[in-house]
Amino acid sequence: MRILVLGYGNIGSVLAKDLAESISSAEIVVAGRNQNSVKEAIIAIDKESITGIQLDAHNNHLLVDAMKKFDLVVGTLPANIGYRSVEAAIDAEVDMVDVSYMPENPLTLNEEATEAGVTIAPDCGVTPGISNLLVGHALSMIDEAENIHILVGGLPEEPIPPLGYVVTWSVGDLLEEYTRKARIVENGKVVEVEALTGLEEVEFPGVDKLEGFYTDGLRTLLHTVKGVKSMWEKTLRYPGHAEKIRLLESLGFFDEAAVEIGNVRLSPRILTAELLRKRLQRPEVRDILVMEVEVNGTADGSKKGFVYRLLDQYDTERGITAMARTTAYPASIVGQLIAKKTVKEKGVIPLERLGMNDGIFNEILTELGRRRVRIVESVH
Repeated sequence: MRILVLGYGNIGSVLAKDLAESISSAEIVVAGRNQNSVKEAIIAIDKESITGIQLDAHNNHLLVDAMKKFDLVVGTLPANIGYRSVEAAIDAEVDMVDVSYMPENPLTLNEEATEAGVTIAPDCGVTPGISNLLVGHALSMIDEAENIHILVGGLPEEPIPPLGYVVTWSVGDLLEEYTRKARIVENGKVVEVEALTGLEEVEFPGVDKLEGFYTDGLRTLLHTVKGVKSMWEKTLRYPGHAEKIRLLESLGFFDEAAVEIGNVRLSPRILTAELLRKRLQRPEVRDILVMEVEVNGTADGSKKGFVYRLLDQYDTERGITAMARTTAYPASIVGQLIAKKTVKEKGVIPLERLGMNDGIFNEILTELGRRRVRIVESVH
């Protein structure tokens, strides 16, 4: 089996290594635009079964041709090319798992994927990803859902000045999270709200007080879940973070339009992303991942609810961030289930649909548990 991993960053590298450790007979190829960076990533991964190639995912023709040589593609690319990479996989007639934070709705490609006879699992990280899986599982055990609320945050173990935060994933996608309008369900209707609004204080067991604010993480749930009265996702940060981010936004630091300074034209957003990358990428700082998914509804005429909690920590033994663990491992596990035909359905298959299948749900949770990603369920 040949597997192509698009991207060699924190997520892509951990994902490739997990695939290699899980499927001993597989040939894993990591692809990226910068040849030297790909080589450095391969050396750091240190697995004989993993090699690298230079590939510009912006070149659709080259991307499709490359994909045709593989049995499975895993995408860890930035949001702005996530959708196009899924389109390329469909054109190449190859199965794909993707974790990009694309603004587009991947379900619009379902008909094309079905006709091509391929399985596409989008939004296959932590949130969206594990959260969707848990929502699907809860929905399979109730007759009618009323409220679905998701809280999630990747954080340093302790607040780190000046933002109480360190960067553990794509800076570009982080800025998307802070600026893209969030789609939520209010009173049974899908509405758009500004990111960083809906601010509330949150208490999470085992963690200091946090704050939560709306972000656009519901994704496919907006289209697959019907009849719910209230549904939203909020990102968690240490108190005061949202106010500081709103200050940067109001001052224009996230603007995309270029400004002229002397003889140089530069987008403030690009400059901000680079500064955040340099100042907030702190590999020596351990991180945690906190998530709570609550689904309430009725079953057999009675109120019934489910709460799932995940508190994951930095892997000190292997030097892997909690964010990478909880994003890369679900994508790797689902990719393996597709590869060995446990997931047989063709088309675009969001994780909430997999969560409705008891066998597949339990296998994914078992595999996450083997990697010490443990989810606690309570029923009320």
